[in-house]
Amino acid sequence: MKDTYETIAAPNEPILFKEKGSKFFGYTYPITSDDAVKPIIEQLKKEHPHAVHYCYAYQLGTETIAFRANDDGEPSNTAGMPIYGQIQSFGLTNILIVVVRIFGGTKLGVGGLIAAYKTTAQLAIEASEIIERTIDVHFIITFDYKNMNKVMRVIKEKQLQIVNQEMEIDAETNLPIGKMECCIRKKNAEVVFDIFENMFEIQIEKKA
Repeated sequence: MKDTYETIAAPNEPILFKEKGSKFFGYTYPITSDDAVKPIIEQLKKEHPHAVHYCYAYQLGTETIAFRANDDGEPSNTAGMPIYGQIQSFGLTNILIVVVRIFGGTKLGVGGLIAAYKTTAQLAIEASEIIERTIDVHFIITFDYKNMNKVMRVIKEKQLQIVNQEMEIDAETNLPIGKMECCIRKKNAEVVFDIFENMFEIQIEKKA
């Protein structure tokens, strides 16, 4: 069972590729949501106010994949898809690549554009630190406060990571109830789920 994926550690230092007077600036960003894309593009427009195109592609997810490729005014499929092709070529996800073009006065043609955006994306990835991350499964564990020691013992033994925890008072019994969000590497998730599911007075569910 594959439970790892490759992404980049941090945004890269932008690279510059030149072709017939046009300048192509390549940027990479680790992202976990498409909500991150618009603010990044807006920031790059401030940094490069004289640019004519801000083309990009991103891929998100590990088992369910989402992606988008944007030509931003370049001829169809000459910018966004060549950028996305490099994301696929390097086997990366949770990544955004933006290529900012400053026109140099000479048209490159369809083939020239495809090559320029592909090369810029490739150089940008090569300038980034590629890292491997684990695919984690998140659980919500609910328990009476008196069972907290039992829960914590399993968490410690199985090396679960506690993401969030809270205590609340049960309206009927007026006793404290604990709720924890924990995560563990995918390959170990089934065993942990079974342990908690078979424990008395403890509920566990996978977080969507």
